[in-house]
Amino acid sequence: MRPAPIRVTCPSWDFCATDRCNTHDLSRYRPFLVAGQHVGHVREDFFRRLLDLGGPFEPAGDGIALAERSGTAAGRTAAMAAALDALVADGTVPGLRRETYPVLTRWGAEPLLGIDRAAVPFFGLRSFGLHVNGYVRRPDGLHLWVGHRARDRGVAPGKLDNLVAGGQPMGLTLAENLRKEAHEEAGLPAAVADRSRPVGVISYLLENGSGLKPDTLFCYDLELPDGLVPRNTDGEVERFELWPLDRVAESVAGSDDWKFNVNLVVIDFLIRHGWLTPDHPEYIALCSGLRR
Repeated sequence: MRPAPIRVTCPSWDFCATDRCNTHDLSRYRPFLVAGQHVGHVREDFFRRLLDLGGPFEPAGDGIALAERSGTAAGRTAAMAAALDALVADGTVPGLRRETYPVLTRWGAEPLLGIDRAAVPFFGLRSFGLHVNGYVRRPDGLHLWVGHRARDRGVAPGKLDNLVAGGQPMGLTLAENLRKEAHEEAGLPAAVADRSRPVGVISYLLENGSGLKPDTLFCYDLELPDGLVPRNTDGEVERFELWPLDRVAESVAGSDDWKFNVNLVVIDFLIRHGWLTPDHPEYIALCSGLRR
């Protein structure tokens, strides 16, 4: 029996980003397997297209699998790349990002293959990323650095963002990726980026126009000295502003100005730093909604 759709009702005070990021209908999806492991889900229409494509894909129970021809990660990566070229050519997949993500059975396992970032939601694969809350202590309380995303971005143009954020590509450690993203997005040297403190993970399962996004975000806090102004170097962010937590919370609670998953990271920050307390009627729902 297929799972029933998950539908949510937002609380009156719009911290319902935790719900919006966990809205999906698994009854419309089939299992996707690699090396005998269930690693993702494909939507029914995409499932039919993969069956028609044949090649590296073959039926597997009520789902579909990447056929085992080489038995190696490199061989699977090459087979998937060739299939994606065909899917891009016929318009099924709009285009590729030329950034490779690992396909994992669990965090810390050896990758089964690498796949272009753009194709990850089509196969419903779990992806990983990191988000850094850059904050400053002032006499009147904590202030958070807020990025305004460039309006030419393919994802969330013009929305508000964390100081540093990025997907976790294949072949880099988290520490290496954090240094890279900190330099590109905020102009921070490695010595500053290395002061970032890991504070936990956020996970959600979101359905979008391409498929499913079962994402895990590694969260970090980075306290910065007052007067250090971040500077974007890769064109992703137009500018940074330093906001007091009251303004941050008001914006998250009452607007749709933030990139869809950054809301979650900010809510987590507000909880951990005591701004959002158990007195709030949605406190338990919010805490549990950050790690579904």
